[in-house]
Amino acid sequence: MKRLIQQGIQKGLIRFEDNDKYIVYVAQNKRRNYDNPEEKVQAEAYLSLVIEYSYPPAQVRPFIYVQMGAETKEADIIVYADALLAKPHIVVECKKPEVTEQEFARAIDQAFSYAVAEGAQYVWVTSGLKDEYFEVPAEKPKARIPATDIPQFGIIKLARYKYAYGGGISPEGQKLLPLSLIGEDELTQRFKQAHQALWGGGELNPSEAFDELDKLIFCKVWDERKPRKQGAAYDFQIFAHDTDDITNQDLYERINALYLEGRKKDPEVFKDDIRLRPSRIRTVVGYLQDISLSETDLDSKGRAFETFMGSFFRGDFGQYFTPRPIVKFIVDVLPITAESRVLDTSCGSGGFLLHALDKVRKEADLYYPDEIAAPSLGRKEGARHHRHWHDFAEKNLFGIEINEQIARTAKMNMIIHDDGHTNVIAADGLLPPAELSQRNKEFKANSMDFIITNPPFGSSIKQTEKAYFHQYRLATKSADWLNPKSKAATRPAQDTEVLFMEQCHTYLREGGYLAIVIPDGLLTNSSVQYVRDEVEANFRIVAVVSMPQTAFAATGAAVKSSVLFLRKQSDKQTQAIKNLRQRLQDEAKKRHKFDKEYKVLEDEKKDTIKRQTGFKGTEAAHRAALQLTALQDNSPDKKLSIEDTDAYANWKKQINDAYSEKLDTLRQLLIDDYTEHIKTQRLDYEIFMAIASDIGYDAAGKDTKVNELVPIAAALSEFINDIETEWA
Repeated sequence: MKRLIQQGIQKGLIRFEDNDKYIVYVAQNKRRNYDNPEEKVQAEAYLSLVIEYSYPPAQVRPFIYVQMGAETKEADIIVYADALLAKPHIVVECKKPEVTEQEFARAIDQAFSYAVAEGAQYVWVTSGLKDEYFEVPAEKPKARIPATDIPQFGIIKLARYKYAYGGGISPEGQKLLPLSLIGEDELTQRFKQAHQALWGGGELNPSEAFDELDKLIFCKVWDERKPRKQGAAYDFQIFAHDTDDITNQDLYERINALYLEGRKKDPEVFKDDIRLRPSRIRTVVGYLQDISLSETDLDSKGRAFETFMGSFFRGDFGQYFTPRPIVKFIVDVLPITAESRVLDTSCGSGGFLLHALDKVRKEADLYYPDEIAAPSLGRKEGARHHRHWHDFAEKNLFGIEINEQIARTAKMNMIIHDDGHTNVIAADGLLPPAELSQRNKEFKANSMDFIITNPPFGSSIKQTEKAYFHQYRLATKSADWLNPKSKAATRPAQDTEVLFMEQCHTYLREGGYLAIVIPDGLLTNSSVQYVRDEVEANFRIVAVVSMPQTAFAATGAAVKSSVLFLRKQSDKQTQAIKNLRQRLQDEAKKRHKFDKEYKVLEDEKKDTIKRQTGFKGTEAAHRAALQLTALQDNSPDKKLSIEDTDAYANWKKQINDAYSEKLDTLRQLLIDDYTEHIKTQRLDYEIFMAIASDIGYDAAGKDTKVNELVPIAAALSEFINDIETEWA
């Protein structure tokens, strides 16, 4: 229940009846249906007038009938300047939170018509998420003078602005307000309403509107970070002037000044200017000016921004969003600390990075519990606490995202979560580290402690598409050890997830961890055994946790997947494993005299074909002779032979197939021998295995109230701690 509603109940201004279905305004003895969204807004406006603006309840009259010519209409609230209710002072019009800009504009017109009819001096139109205020001058009752507020009880003249750092009193005596904290649901609504307001009129498409909203959120955060004295006005708010045009232009100039100032500090975040008209900027500022993004609970604003992004991006960009339960599971089990260097090579909207940041903030909570103020005051952190997580975000947290717009979203996501965005770059995550380090020198090979990622899968890169393709080991097909004619060759294409696994190995330091979401085909398909061999040589396999089929269904992906946890081996260990394989292969070939047997079979095949053994004198040879005669008659100018006939070709194919089968039998004998010997000679170690059938949501994304990843995470975290103890 919201703060004002709780205060209203405590002060006896309202009460609820019939399991909170109805609200009763005590002073007026009026009972209304509280299930109506507009009624919720009206109740809060009424309580705000009494509690925050100090008007006597008897002078705040909801549901007043106004005579409009021949019609009688009901005004939501009229505030009177006197106890006799003879002087209407303020007209309040309330709309539901999801109101469109067009509906809000009509509500302003409606409120003005009431104000003129009643002779009121001020108009307040509110949706609970957005407020507009106006003065109605007596000499020009149809004029609309923009205002930043309505007057508090007893105040004659309004201040030019409403919000100041820490609050205070304006020279006019008007109470100035600090920024307020709001919850996740309301913040999500504000983001959505502001976004819809930008594209609803058709001037911008939804994608363009998202980018422009991002820029204004950036300005909002930057304004809150700026140092200012107690009582000093925030820049990200509407200042009242005599006309809308002046008001809008003044706001436009202040917002652009904030944007340019912020871009100098963080040039990577946005490359282009704000492209909104002053009136559109005012619309967005109206939704955000009264709230504190910097002091709103980290998890609440993170979820709000992710929910808002999800509602906009899921359709076209679902692959950029890893479900929160999976992200949380991966980050929870890894021993990430403030000293760790953490990378996501395909970071999408930044979910993995944000959870890593949150983990380090919680670490700071444990180290410096005395530096966190009471939650009711907002999250106030001491210098050591702030430095602990902020240094991690600034110096140790890295992301790469190929899609420019999504990369910008990740940066904004980091900004909203209080920094770290400068180490997110828009680039192809498969580019060589040496090339990316030209953009940011910290993107170095063999330097990361943890890589947590969900790379794109289900697509492949052709060797003709990317110049870097040939630099990947897994882009090359090695020579077959059981085929003397085989040679190493570049593959025509390779799956993106395979290349990303190799790239992650390149970035990791020795002993570093990779946690990666992969399609189950990489674990089971015989055609990619070479990938599993490469993984086994380069990593200590720590864990395989199978996800349910529905894990990514809500994001538009139906591929069955697992999370693979790996620890990078030393070059010496990797080479030892490869040497062992080579030795065991050579020994198997020697035991079974493979080279000799292979040559014997090849020679027999060639001799059989050359001598036409088993062909001459057969029915097939007779058919071939008849066919040759017919061919020669049809082509008298060509010199043809029995080898040009279909009958001979079919016989030759049968010979080749028969010897191929013999060679395959010989090869399988050696494979079985090799497999049996390597089982006994490789270093055995325990691998954590788990299957999660329910991870908290179903295929449609609805909450199932069960998350098997929670107990799995606890067990796996302990398992990894044991591994670290062994390696220490």
